Parts: sequence; structure tokens; C-alpha cells
Amino acid sequence: MKLVRSPLCAAAAAVLLAVSASPAFSADDPATEMRLLRQQEKQRTNIYKAYFPDLATARKAAITFHANLLEAQYDTGFLVLELDALEIATLRSYGFRVENAPEFIQRRDEFLNQIQQAADARAGAATQGTTDSTTGAITRPVARGDASIQSISGYACYETVEETFAAAQGFATSFPNLAQWLDVGDSWQKTQGLGGYDIRVLKLTNSATGGTKPKLFVNSAIHAREYTTAPLVLEFARWLVNGYGTNADATWIMDHHEVHLMLQANPDGRKKAEGGLSWRKNTNTAYCGATSNSRGADLNRNFSFGWNSTGGQGSSGTPCNETYRGPTAGSEPETQALQSYVRSLFPDRRGPNLGDAAPADTMGMHLDIHSYSQLVLWPWGTTSTPSGNATALQTLGRRLAYFNGYTPQQSIGLYPTDGTSDGPSYGELGVAAFTIELGTSFFESCTSYNNSTKPKNLPALIYSAKVVRAPYQIPGGADVTTLSLSNDASGAGVAAGTPVTLTASATHTRFNQSNGTEPVRNVTAAQAFIDVPPWSAGATPITLAASDGSFNATTEAVSGTLNTTGLSLGKHLVFVRAQAASGQWGPVTAQFLNITNVTPPANNEVEPNDSRATANAVAAPATWSGAMGASSDNDYFVVNLPAGATLTATLTPNATSDYDLYVYNASGTQLGKSERGLGLVDTVTLTNTTGAAAQRYVRVRYYSGGTGATNGRYTLGLAW
Repeated sequence: MKLVRSPLCAAAAAVLLAVSASPAFSADDPATEMRLLRQQEKQRTNIYKAYFPDLATARKAAITFHANLLEAQYDTGFLVLELDALEIATLRSYGFRVENAPEFIQRRDEFLNQIQQAADARAGAATQGTTDSTTGAITRPVARGDASIQSISGYACYETVEETFAAAQGFATSFPNLAQWLDVGDSWQKTQGLGGYDIRVLKLTNSATGGTKPKLFVNSAIHAREYTTAPLVLEFARWLVNGYGTNADATWIMDHHEVHLMLQANPDGRKKAEGGLSWRKNTNTAYCGATSNSRGADLNRNFSFGWNSTGGQGSSGTPCNETYRGPTAGSEPETQALQSYVRSLFPDRRGPNLGDAAPADTMGMHLDIHSYSQLVLWPWGTTSTPSGNATALQTLGRRLAYFNGYTPQQSIGLYPTDGTSDGPSYGELGVAAFTIELGTSFFESCTSYNNSTKPKNLPALIYSAKVVRAPYQIPGGADVTTLSLSNDASGAGVAAGTPVTLTASATHTRFNQSNGTEPVRNVTAAQAFIDVPPWSAGATPITLAASDGSFNATTEAVSGTLNTTGLSLGKHLVFVRAQAASGQWGPVTAQFLNITNVTPPANNEVEPNDSRATANAVAAPATWSGAMGASSDNDYFVVNLPAGATLTATLTPNATSDYDLYVYNASGTQLGKSERGLGLVDTVTLTNTTGAAAQRYVRVRYYSGGTGATNGRYTLGLAW
């Protein structure tokens, strides 16, 4: 059946006639533009509840009619969609019952009114101006209304474009060894000199570590109104950056893999959506008129691979349609930036035919994060014929859907889509590609996002980052779900030579079985590795045993003993993996192993440690309480700082004392110091840029004030 969807054209036409006599909106008058666009939005009343005959048909309709979809109520049996007469007839032919949705229209209008009132209040405050105390002159700034939006009204949990960019820049500024904020293109408005934005990618990896690093690429918010998408991916970035050095899995991922995040793939459109508009496309005024809120191209129908390949079923050639594909393949600058970046990341490992498979050992993965529908999708969307990698994609898709509870399926609905984002990644290059449809609405409440969407989907992103070295293979192995070390070896640490017992749980059961059945196999083996992961040269496996004596179940408790003899002082990584009966090893899970020779007493002077040679070895993160025994006292501590890690040493003295803080390398060269004064906190921060783990000596020096167990107290915090 050939369908050309155009749910918005008729509704937009009347408003366009009303505003056509007005001058085109200018970049200098955003408040007026947004007011008129909100008026247009409220004219869109062809909105319906479509009660579905069964959940499987509902999921397919959510894919096919994604551009029309406004809300999904799977539990109560209906979708809210914007539909024309042909689309209503189509849904009815699939067993849907369709009726008007006045409640949705009322809620939408109330929200738009709330947004407009907030914009008016900002504009009013701005135009009141300021009075010069000498001359009495009043200065009135230009009222920019929506241009001053710093958060989305009613949705404080979602960062704006500017807040997203500021957070990403903050990572790059504060952690230059872990994060880069790359400019990879321009939005449509920027190419036209109408403001706009750079298209940017946040690249995350430990630049001090080498080796072959497989790449995970994630883009979000390519459809502007999908509020949850960019915040979720930004939260993933926070987990990686803030977890480096404190979370073992975040640390090894950053050391051995690369993560590339295009947080705002459609920033011009996103700004419209931040103003309350149900904006999907980019803002190109060449399509559907410069003053229409139906203008622009659907960026996720504009990609070059498979563009306009389904005879009009998978996208529209009508400019006002929400799935307008653009005049030519890859015509939009946002699309060009994304597909060019993907091509720069991954080699071509797939043949030209739809049935050609990429080799099983192909590295890399692409996630396109959308909302909503609660789906995990993989190619193809242009045809119901499975791809050459269909079985492996299905296995990984069911893994991802295990975490969020969504339905895993091939990305074709009631009929095809074309020109989508998996074209350059899987279609051209053979990289495993998935679309995850988050949540149940475009403007999802913060309560729902924080309590459901974010905690369910962040683990899916983390799992993706773990398996990206071989996404067509690793998901077939067993998962390590818990991992612990005895003797508080991951906390306060143990002396080198102390035997450490490792216990873990391994399972091959974590698949979403809601749409077909994934084979579940017994766990047959488990291994541990210290510092060198299993894919690296020189890796030495430590065989772990089944705690019940034999590997004969789909979930097994495993254990083993780690020999710590000869390990250097400081923090080490222990990698653990498990094998399924198919012979496939699963992803690694890691834990820290801290090696220290001496545990400083909590409330006494630390002696002897008056020189680097007698320094107390400590494993960060740690907080030590010590004392200055005499006015000639110095206390030394030594830490083993990983390559690329940033050490922060914080010295808090007695309120009546002045102690100073210094950091040296192993040869005694001073690398940093803080000498602030009586009762003041001293802090030294420095990064290990040597490319290898290195010892750093921290010195606490008496300068003036109290001494002894009571008056000479200090607290030293060490972290990285």
C-alpha cells in the first residue's frame, strides 16, 4: 500500500493564510516568532485516540506512524496520534478503533499558554530596563522572549541546548585527558547566518592509554521534540567521566574504548521544542514556508543510504509533511555532519547488497536515541527481509531490551521507512546499529524520566559500551553480574602478598524474551585478569571455579584466589568474564584491587614517615587523619597514580595551625604545592601525563601553630 502522510498540512494552511500578510520572522524577533508558532500549534486539532487490537500491532503502528505519534498508553490500550482521513482509514483496516482526543488537546493548549506566559514575563522584566542613578536615563534591552530560555518550563530535569553544550564543554575543560568537545558541522540556521549552532560531538576516552580502541557512537535529539533523549545521553557522559578512577567499569571503558556522543543532533529544532512546540524536523525555511511550524526536513528520512527507496511509503515528498525527506539525499547540513562523522569513525566492512553481512568480528556500534514507543530496533526498516547480521543484531537487541523492558524487534512497522540514521552506519559500513525509543511521550514528565526512563536505559548504554569491541559476538556470552573481593581489597586495600578471594555471579539469562525466544545456555567457565584485559597481549587468565563444584546451570556462583605478590602499590583493575556453552565469552566486569603496605592509624601521629623513603603507601580514594608531632615534622605518603588520572590532594589543618602541602614525583621533583596560611585548606591537583602509572609523593609540612595529638591534628584526603 502506498501512503503519503500529511497530517499537518491542512491544519497549518489556515494559520499560514492568517500570518502570510505579516513580514517573515527574523532572527532578531524570536519572541514574536514563537508567539505566532504557538498559535499555529493550537490550530492542530486533528488529534485522535487509536485503540489497538493487540500490543504487537500497536508496536508496529508506533514505528510506522512515529511522526504522527503524540502519546502512547500501552497499559490502557490506545495511542494518541495526529491523523488525516487516509491514515484513520489505514489504522481501522488493521483493527484500530479511532475517536477524538479532546483531553490531549486541552492539556497541550494549557502547556502552550503556560510557556507563553513565562515568555511574556521574561520579556516584561527585560523591557522595564535599568535607571542610571546620576542621569535618570532608562536603558531598555531588546526583549528577546524565548531566546532567554535557560530551562524548559515545567521540565527542569531536561537541559536546554545551551546547558547541554556547557556541560560538555565543562568535561573537556576540567578533564582534558578524558574529554574532547569537537565541532563537526553546522546547523541549518548557522549556515544561513541566522544564529544557529555548531553540531558537536563529545569524545570520551583516556587519551593517555593506547591500543586499538573500538568506538561507540551515540546521537540523540535528531527529532527535536523528544525531550528525554539528550538528557539521557548526557547522563551517560557524566557516568563515564565522573566514574573514572572511582567506578571500575567506567574506568576500563574509558581506558580501552572510545565513546562519541552527538548530544544535540538537531539544535535549531530543539530550541523550538524547548518553547513548547511539537517540533520534529530541522528549521529549514525553504520547505513549507518561512513562517510555518511545519517547515523543515525530517532529518531521520534524509540520510543518503536508502533515501526515498520505498516508493513513497517510508517518507514523504510533501514539504509540510512531518516525514518530508528533503529534496535530495543528504541535503541537510545536520544530516551531512552526522553521516560524515560516522564515516570518519568506522571502516567499511559490509558489501553493497542488502543481504550482505559484516564480518562477525566487526568492531563498533551506533545508537540513535529517540522517544517514544518503548522499542529497541535494528535494521532493516526499508524491508521485512532480515539483514545479513540479523541473528546477531537480534541477540544484542534482546540484551539491550533486558535492561529497559522494551520490545526488541526489526525496525519495520506496518510498512517501511527509508533514509534513516542506521543507513551510514550499518547500511554503508556494517556497524551494528540500533534505535532505542524511550518512554511513553515526547514531553515526558520529570517524575517519569527520573524514576523510570533514566534508570532503565542508562544500563543499556553502559552495556553497549562494554560489548563494542565485538557487538556481533560478545552478547552471546555470559554476563558477570556481581563481583567482590575479600579483605576490603577494593576499599582500604591489602598489603602485597595477601591472598584475596574473588567471588562473582555469572549468568546467561539476561535477554528480553517478550518477542521471540533467545536460546539460554549453561555457564561453562569464568576467568579473572589483573590489570591486563583478556583482549590485550600479555593477558594472563586466572581460572575461577564453580562454587557448587561444577558448571552445569544457566546461572553460576564462581570464586577464585588472587595472588597479589609482586603487585605495585596503588590501585589495580581486576577483569572478570564468563563463557556460555556456545563457547562465546561475554563482556568483562571489573573491580578495583588496592595494594597498600601500611594503614595509617586514625588518631595518632604517623611515624616514621619523615622522608620519601619512609612514606606510607595509601590507595585512593582515602581520607587519613594524622598529627604534626613537632615543629620539625614532615609526613610523607605515596600513591600509585594511573596513566591519565588526576590526583586531588586536600589538606585540612587544625584551625589554629598552618600546615603546607606538596606533591613530588619519584625522583623528588616538586610537581605542585599549596601554602595558604593559618587554618586554611590546601589543595593540589595534578594529572599523570606520562602515559604509564607513576608514583606520586604527598608531603604534609609543619609551618606554624599547634603540634601533638590534640593541637596538631590534620586530615588529608586523596582521590582521583
